[in-house]
Amino acid sequence: MHAPDVFYIRLNGLELQAERILDPSLRNRPVAIISSYDSKGTIVSLSKEAEEDGLFYGMKISMAKRVSQSTRFLPYNWPLYSNINQYILQTISSFTPTIEQNGFDGFYLDMKGIDILRGHIHNSGLSIFKRIRDKTSIVSSVGISVNKLISRIITSVVSEKVHNVESGLEAEFLAPLNPIILPVIKEKNVYRIIKFLIIKRILDIQILRNKTKNFQLLFNKYSQQLSRECMGIDISVVKPIEMQNNIICQSIIPEDTNDEQVIHAIIKDLTEQIGFILRKRKKNAQKIKINIHYSDGHQSSRIGKLGFVDDKSIFYVLKLLFFRANKRRNRIRSILIDAYNLSTLTIQNNLFCDDKNMKISEVKDKIRQKYGLRSLQTVDVLQISGDI
Repeated sequence: MHAPDVFYIRLNGLELQAERILDPSLRNRPVAIISSYDSKGTIVSLSKEAEEDGLFYGMKISMAKRVSQSTRFLPYNWPLYSNINQYILQTISSFTPTIEQNGFDGFYLDMKGIDILRGHIHNSGLSIFKRIRDKTSIVSSVGISVNKLISRIITSVVSEKVHNVESGLEAEFLAPLNPIILPVIKEKNVYRIIKFLIIKRILDIQILRNKTKNFQLLFNKYSQQLSRECMGIDISVVKPIEMQNNIICQSIIPEDTNDEQVIHAIIKDLTEQIGFILRKRKKNAQKIKINIHYSDGHQSSRIGKLGFVDDKSIFYVLKLLFFRANKRRNRIRSILIDAYNLSTLTIQNNLFCDDKNMKISEVKDKIRQKYGLRSLQTVDVLQISGDI
């Protein structure tokens, strides 16, 4: 039986907390953080007081302002939230060197052996909670278990500052919960079946799991993943940032838009960021995903494969994926690129690529390695970043 040594730290409503720390007058009053002041902008985070006023996540600003006259609307302050996120990362690094970032408001910590140094495992969680609060005034929650899946779920469903699920009790902990918390339920086919069968508890999936043939017929290729998740089984390890097998770059557009020239410049900028990192690591990406975040809260994505890692080839693939993914007329808030399943860049990769394009990319890399990634940019990219 394994010791509970995987911690998950959730920064509860990081954006809202940050704004209220900066301006204490916002405490206990309705606040909504918005994608932009444009009428087609949407709410991306809100306080309980704003919810009580009838507002909700993804609501358009034009409608929100009609519904609630008392709510304070604040623009999304990416630099502020990013700085706080990085400061918290530095703060918790004193507890363990093995930290994996999960999105903007979560961290996985591998705490093997730390309980021996600091006493009971619960005390370790409480120490982390207090350290974050004392250093940043941000309130967090800490989930502790034998794996990443359960530790993260704990912080979604348990209101305690620190909660520990003992080894062997994972399935029992999950049993009364709504299946929607399982990652695999995000798959459309799985969600439809769960909804059709009117399954309200994970316990019902655990029972159905025992009927192997029916379970496999119902959930097809997702049956094994669902079978593991409903029992709280997760064998993935906490990966430090430098060991993660993916590269993520994101661009938050200053003002929601569907202007083709602006989007073209954004994709070009992301291309050069991804390409620079891949070539620096001497890696290629077996998979590359573009994720479009719209102003109304919806998302769309497409996955492709990189043949070569020169900027021109990457840009061609990303532009193609963008046009396949972007089937909506709504304005775009941000674009995220995730290059993953990384493999070593081989001699064969270089043999078949356009030597001229690769040489151009390598020349730009030398300049950026010396003067910084942002030292070399085209006019259109500088314009969207507001530097000219």
